[in-house]
Amino acid sequence: MRFELSSKNTPKADQIIAIQQLVSNIEEGKKNQVLLGATGTGKTFTIANVIQKIQKKTIIIAHNKTLVGQLYSEMKELFPNNHVEYFVSYFDFYQPEAYKPSTDTFIDKSATSNKEIEMMRLSALNSISTNDDVIIVASVAAIYSTINPADFLKFRIILKVGGKINRREFLHKLIEFQYKRNEKENSCGNFRVSGEMIHIFLGYTNSFSVRIFLNDDIVEQIQIMKPKQENIDDNNFIISSKVSIFEIPPANEYIGNKENFPIAISNIKEELQERITFFTQKGKLLEAQRIEERTNQNIEMLQELGYCNGIENYSRQLELRSPGSTPYTIFDYFKNQDWLLVIDESHITIPQIRGMYNADKSRKETLIEYGFRLPSSLDNRPLNFEEFEQKIKNAIYVSATPQEWEKKKSNDIIIQQINRPTGLLDPTIEIIKTEGQIDNLIIQLEKQILKKEKTFITVITILLAEQLSNFLHKKGFKVAYLHNELDTLARSKIINDLRKGIFDAIVGINLLKEGLDVPEVSLVCIFDADKPGLFRNKTSLIQIIGRAARNENGHIIMYADSITLDMKEAIDETYRRRKIQEEYNKVHNIIPKTIIKPIFELTNNEGGKIINEVLKKGVKGVKNKTKAITKLRSEMKKAANNQEYEIAASLRDAIIELENNLK
Repeated sequence: MRFELSSKNTPKADQIIAIQQLVSNIEEGKKNQVLLGATGTGKTFTIANVIQKIQKKTIIIAHNKTLVGQLYSEMKELFPNNHVEYFVSYFDFYQPEAYKPSTDTFIDKSATSNKEIEMMRLSALNSISTNDDVIIVASVAAIYSTINPADFLKFRIILKVGGKINRREFLHKLIEFQYKRNEKENSCGNFRVSGEMIHIFLGYTNSFSVRIFLNDDIVEQIQIMKPKQENIDDNNFIISSKVSIFEIPPANEYIGNKENFPIAISNIKEELQERITFFTQKGKLLEAQRIEERTNQNIEMLQELGYCNGIENYSRQLELRSPGSTPYTIFDYFKNQDWLLVIDESHITIPQIRGMYNADKSRKETLIEYGFRLPSSLDNRPLNFEEFEQKIKNAIYVSATPQEWEKKKSNDIIIQQINRPTGLLDPTIEIIKTEGQIDNLIIQLEKQILKKEKTFITVITILLAEQLSNFLHKKGFKVAYLHNELDTLARSKIINDLRKGIFDAIVGINLLKEGLDVPEVSLVCIFDADKPGLFRNKTSLIQIIGRAARNENGHIIMYADSITLDMKEAIDETYRRRKIQEEYNKVHNIIPKTIIKPIFELTNNEGGKIINEVLKKGVKGVKNKTKAITKLRSEMKKAANNQEYEIAASLRDAIIELENNLK
């Protein structure tokens, strides 16, 4: 099936040329290129148009789950008839095992997995394996290991109407594929049996299930079933369709190939003996005893159950890979295919990918040194950066502030998307001395209030943020302090309240996070603009400046006593873009207009009531949290099905916070 972009909008301004250039470069075999897109220029829509034109499977990687969720929602809306999938770490909480020699403290692995995310990961692998029209929106978890694609394809049952299948062997096969027989719960990865009817709830979706009817080991009928409602019994399904052939994949992403077990266990035992000898010769008897006891316990579980705690640490042995070999990742599912990689916010995402391997290696080496793990556990790891680079076939690095690595990697093939469809310009910039800066801020806020426009104020320390917020409150200004301890819902409410006029300004330290593109904000005040640090370098300053780029009166004030190189470069780049935008508007007779963005209101349904309760009483004030989570999940699914993604995102955030409180 072909990619079909569905949107009322058409490419405008720089999007038109950017799409043409990106597509042309890919067709000409240029492997890497940069899309330098200013804030608010519609970079996601540009990428969507590129995908439609080149018709290649695509992975989009972003640096955190929030951004991945936003991109997934947008792509799902733009490609409603194609396979848009979500691939992030399936842990809501994850503490890897570690050892601290200085305090002789072993920290066991602690994790809380998310069943829905597990299902979506499985759906992603299944889609890549069986479809051509696939867009995977992923976090940097994409560089971590997953099941060998050959095994994933091998563990499938193909059923055909009229085909012969031994009922007993079929049920045994389902269990081998990690499905569980459960006559009560209709949840993913379960199946139930009633005589010659077998009802299977697939591991990768809860939107439909499949019923198989047998007659003397002949497949008589295959029905695709859809639920009438949630929390259903077996009579509350309707037949959606009847098919002549159906393929059942594994219920779990991490299914092991049991054919490898005899050799794998033999190799683990051999490695264990080598390690015991190593420790004994070094006089490290405690470590020798520890690795012997822990490993033998795991071997026993593998032999009896086919699984053990920390089985991922034996992945290289179980997959019969050679020492030091590259682990399998989602990229291997695209092997020998022509596909596109998009790195969003590449100036943040690339450094994250680069750093993951070394952090993982350092932790594992300590565990190995003190006898908690075998050396082969090092091969259960994320890709190192060189391996990651080798996986890339075609790549687009998307950022408003691309770094030197992306520029060099693309041989300076940089496509600029500077002009906005709205005609909005990058903000004007003013530098004011620090002496009397608070008095000046007060004057600026009074002007903003008269214009009914809003302000962001960014400082560099928690103490200054608290002091400034308290001072402005005493002066009669309605100011909110946006700090790291705020949960997601409270943070979203503050931003909404700013937009509604309940607040005049927001004070914060890191105002670079997602969700802060507020069109009502026409002024950003940057304190200590000339102080060195992460939030005052060129990249951060350009990102902060972009916060005022959604308002026709966008203006930046930098309070500083000198102009640093970072300030100069950020200012020069802003005015370079502004000049291009002014010339474009003049040629096309465009008058910049502030973006009109509806203010998200909590709905009056049960989900909205629960969110209001969380905001009013706090998470701990909600009495029946389990019941509230069930209601929120129901409302979230309805909102997603209705393409009300902002509502769905808020409901999801409420679910996460309630679930965390239950732990």
